[in-house]
Amino acid sequence: MISVFALVTILAPLLAQAAVVKRHVERYFIYHVYLTKRRCVWCDVRVLERVVLSMYAGLPGAATSTKTTSTTRGSTSTPTTPMTPTGITTKLPPSSGYVALPTTSVISGSFDGGMKRYDRAGSSGGCQGQTETGESDAVFSLQPGATISNVIIGANQAEGIHCQGTCRLVNIWWQDVCEDAATFKQTGSGDVSYVIGGGAFHASDKIFQHNGAGTVSISNFYASDFGKLYRACGNCAQSYRRNVIVNNARLESGSSGVGINTNFGDTARFTNVCSTGKPSVASTTPGNEPTKIGWYVANLMTTTPD
Repeated sequence: MISVFALVTILAPLLAQAAVVKRHVERYFIYHVYLTKRRCVWCDVRVLERVVLSMYAGLPGAATSTKTTSTTRGSTSTPTTPMTPTGITTKLPPSSGYVALPTTSVISGSFDGGMKRYDRAGSSGGCQGQTETGESDAVFSLQPGATISNVIIGANQAEGIHCQGTCRLVNIWWQDVCEDAATFKQTGSGDVSYVIGGGAFHASDKIFQHNGAGTVSISNFYASDFGKLYRACGNCAQSYRRNVIVNNARLESGSSGVGINTNFGDTARFTNVCSTGKPSVASTTPGNEPTKIGWYVANLMTTTPD
């Protein structure tokens, strides 16, 4: 790879502003050290490209451009250069305590779990593998508009969290996903539920199940050892157009990114996703498991695990 100083020697005669060159070369060193610690396979090349482009953009009279993102049904095109995800924790946080719930806990308003671990040990809501269970087997049931934060969902549970309408899941961790980590049931086409922070481990099938309408937004999230990060229902009694947005996420040892139904008009949008594999966008027809229609590779980083 060409050295930074050789690059400067080549470009310097063509650049009028030496101060701009110096500033961006120093920035390169910062990016280089940070990214190599994360061991991205091809990030370094992209960063070098970004430095050269930003050097040009910093000169007087250089053309400016506007970042655009376009979403189509079943796929997304995001031409901007990806950046390494930030603000993501990859380790299960320590628990501050333990609560075994005999029945599903119904949440209205806001609930802060204080980083305690909750499950359904000793009840009918314990994990039953991939057996289809229901809301009565969930650890938490969130009423429309509710927020739950700072909770660890333990291994001995079947359904995790059920959102009856729009909801916000903030810094929620699943120690070992059983059937589903969370299920979204909102019915409005403009409804949006949010998963902000947190992470999930060991989901043999899917992590997030979207049975309702609207959009599920997943950000600053970590997933390890999973089948799918997100699945839009393909054989529910009521069909909807569903949308998923995944922004700033790290996916390790997964089979697929998201499964959507292009025949229902579903959309998927990825930005700033770092993966050890190739998350896919999938298509399905009602009552069938999805058939993959292609790999989403734009704005995606492939890394080796830390």
